[in-house]
Amino acid sequence: MNDRHEQWQAAERLALTLTEGGLQRMAARTLSFFLFTDQDSVTAGEIAERLEASAGSVSGAIKSLLTVGLIERLPSPGSRREHYRLRDDAWAILFTSQNTVIQAMLQAAAAAIATTDEGDLAHQRLAQMHAFYDFLLGELPALLDRWHQQSG
Repeated sequence: MNDRHEQWQAAERLALTLTEGGLQRMAARTLSFFLFTDQDSVTAGEIAERLEASAGSVSGAIKSLLTVGLIERLPSPGSRREHYRLRDDAWAILFTSQNTVIQAMLQAAAAAIATTDEGDLAHQRLAQMHAFYDFLLGELPALLDRWHQQSG
């Protein structure tokens, strides 16, 4: 499929699916932009222009995608604008201990547990949350090793 119009329609459909899956709308549209662009790196202005979106909404989306590790900021010598690209290992990074969201959830659960009494229902729920994220982080290295062996 070489028709750019069809590709951008597919990008918007993907963004809609991502939004239905819980991603904020502009973050989903921005991620789709990164997946479908032919450019190695892009500026926030280029994204805003293509998506016909405000600079502020694109800035928030970029921050969100940076936080979870899907995109990265690039050095851009000679340019006054920040450049971004989809990380080569974006999907694996999304599920590693480098992901600040997973780390934040684990830390938030630990801090919340400390405020509850051991017999409380809240304590039990928070302990389960903490145990899940702890388990997830423990299992991810082997899972990612298998992924890299398969994909590499």
